[in-house]
Amino acid sequence: MSVFEHINGDGYEQVVFCSDDQSGLRAIIAIHSTALGPGLGGTRFYPYESEDQALVDVLRLSQGMTYKAAAAGLDVGGGKAVIIGDPKRVKNEELLRAYGRFVETLGGRYITAEDVGTSLEDMDTVRRETRWVTGCSHTYGGSGDPSPVTAYGVFQGMKACLLEAFGDSDLAGRSVALQGVGKVGYALCSHLAEAGAKVTIADVDVDNLGRAVSNFGVETASLDEIHKLDVDIFAPCALGGVVNDDSLSELRCRIIAGAANNQLAREEHGEKLRDLGILYAPDFVINAGGLINVEDELRGYDRGRAMKSVEGIYKQLQHVFAIASDRQISTAQAAKEYAQDRIRKISRIRLLRTTEYGTAGH
Repeated sequence: MSVFEHINGDGYEQVVFCSDDQSGLRAIIAIHSTALGPGLGGTRFYPYESEDQALVDVLRLSQGMTYKAAAAGLDVGGGKAVIIGDPKRVKNEELLRAYGRFVETLGGRYITAEDVGTSLEDMDTVRRETRWVTGCSHTYGGSGDPSPVTAYGVFQGMKACLLEAFGDSDLAGRSVALQGVGKVGYALCSHLAEAGAKVTIADVDVDNLGRAVSNFGVETASLDEIHKLDVDIFAPCALGGVVNDDSLSELRCRIIAGAANNQLAREEHGEKLRDLGILYAPDFVINAGGLINVEDELRGYDRGRAMKSVEGIYKQLQHVFAIASDRQISTAQAAKEYAQDRIRKISRIRLLRTTEYGTAGH
């Protein structure tokens, strides 16, 4: 499939392929929409099996960022980047700075941040080549690692889900199967343990598992079994596509609420979950905490203001659930319509203002 076949019909504005022979950089930057503002989204560093797989991922992720920003009420659009390669083997200053120079050429249409495979320190390195970076250290005026804030938003979202499903938002005694205890999953595990939830975890990294077990006394399960557990909440906090044709029939949870992006392998899986009686917290709504946090940097970072905005994920999910109930549609579709409605309304206002200013100038 050609690049244009991938992007036509889905509203993508720009896809940039970045190659630097000296550093070995191979990256793709996708800007899905700037209707509400510059595309803001992290840089994923991952050993994709093919360039086509990397393209599909960056396109899905950038579109998800558009909806995430819109649903969160932010004045930014959707963008994302992927760097192809194993970050444990090929990531270095030369490559990251070459990537930063490509980001700079976009002149602010795309603003980057950290994601899977990149860190705060990496963003500091990229920042040496471009100012269009968020999630940097305090030395560069950034807000630091956004992962704990993402986890806090998911934790707030879980409470909204429990209230919707059980009529009580208290996590004490509730069972949670947590898939992935990396940076976000570990912070979420901390919140859940403190709240008195019964947590079972799985992760491909034994060090991640050991740290969580040692610090929180949680149970463990295999990666093949974690989604099959009979629990109140299944929380995908690793990579996407967890809800798919194979896993749907194996789910035994009442709620799916996690930090991973693109949890549904296909859009129709949202309807399948509805048919199964499983309440799904749309990923781009519940995991928006990190985006909300780094977006606040664009106005001069204020931690208290950012965290208060993140707490709003609770009410945003309630609104999505109400739309789904009123329209008799899946929560996944309700969240998408909620985001699209804001994009239509606000982008129309921006267009009118631009026209007015243009007329006034003549």
